Amino acid sequence: MIATLLGKKIGMTQVYDAQNVLVPVTVVEAGPCPVVQIKTIESDGYNAVQLGFGAQKAKNASKAESSHAKKAGLDSTPRVLNEVRLTEAFSGKAGDVITVAVFAEGQIVDVIGVSKGKGFQGVVKRFRVAGGPAAHGSMFHRRIGSVGMRQTPGRVWKNQRMPGHMGSDFRTVQNLRVVKIIAEKNLILVKGAIPGANGDDVIIRSGKKAKPAKA
Repeated sequence: MIATLLGKKIGMTQVYDAQNVLVPVTVVEAGPCPVVQIKTIESDGYNAVQLGFGAQKAKNASKAESSHAKKAGLDSTPRVLNEVRLTEAFSGKAGDVITVAVFAEGQIVDVIGVSKGKGFQGVVKRFRVAGGPAAHGSMFHRRIGSVGMRQTPGRVWKNQRMPGHMGSDFRTVQNLRVVKIIAEKNLILVKGAIPGANGDDVIIRSGKKAKPAKA
């Protein structure tokens, strides 16, 4: 069974759990995800499946993309493709559809997404550098300050915190609990926040570091 789905972040809301506690949740439209391609050790050197999500207009799909989807027996070309590694060969076939049924309420999952882009930022915002005195005469407020020594080593150290592009990075939030699954609408409600803006694509997988439930 593939415990991974592609989806889209819808937004955040609140729901009451079984203990009547108000829980903040993120709503994710997960799947349905058709199996576009199957890879095996014999043919590719490893076991994996390629999942699709969404559909793009025929005029926007390249000929290679359309042929790839048609080979799997799909009526439309998926908008998003992502490969999922497997420890064993996939027992199904191309064209099979993976739904939210692969997850269960109460299960621990990881969510992978791209964080919100914040453009070019200075060190105060990007790395929380303290900056200089706030008084008018200091002339040194939000700048970076010294970044290295003089003759030794005569260069700037690697990984020196400097101004630059902030955000738009792949981020994984681990050990989120599935609060509710609405199968008829392909929705999964997970406790807490996940990377990205509303409408961004995400990947939901079973938690890799989830601790086993206590007996």
